[in-house]
Amino acid sequence: MNAVEIAIKMETDAIAFYKEAAAKVKNIVGQKMFLSIREDEKRHLDMLKEIMQGLDIRFQDASPIRNVKTIFEEHRAEMMERVNATSDELEAFKIAMRMEEEGIAFYRKQASEAPSEKEKALFERLSKEEEEHFAVFSNTYFFLQNTGSWYLWEEHGIVDGGTPWA
Repeated sequence: MNAVEIAIKMETDAIAFYKEAAAKVKNIVGQKMFLSIREDEKRHLDMLKEIMQGLDIRFQDASPIRNVKTIFEEHRAEMMERVNATSDELEAFKIAMRMEEEGIAFYRKQASEAPSEKEKALFERLSKEEEEHFAVFSNTYFFLQNTGSWYLWEEHGIVDGGTPWA
């Protein structure tokens, strides 16, 4: 199996996993997040199939982080009400992070060994998007694990420790 065929298998597996994960996660934002990343993986699969067929790759303007921020903003109030995630939900995010890490490593390696500039550009693009997916899952995992700390971190709040200027 060549690199593109392996990548197609990885993306196909990710699509199936993210569909299952979305069905298991009770939190609406978590569900939408998994489904949004699933759509990214479908787009990746299409790009890989295009390269397999010898077609020119069409890079679509996509920003996984921007998509997830939109989802979060739409459901922010609901997210802030839910503080504790189930262990199953947290485990789904851990698995997703591992999958994305493996994808990043694979795509970086393939980019460095690509036989053509077209394939190199594709693998570099896929690596970058998988890095964004990892960041999304990592941030969400931290949020679900400890909403209060996450909110403080994301909002750049300062904990007052009795300073004279507070």
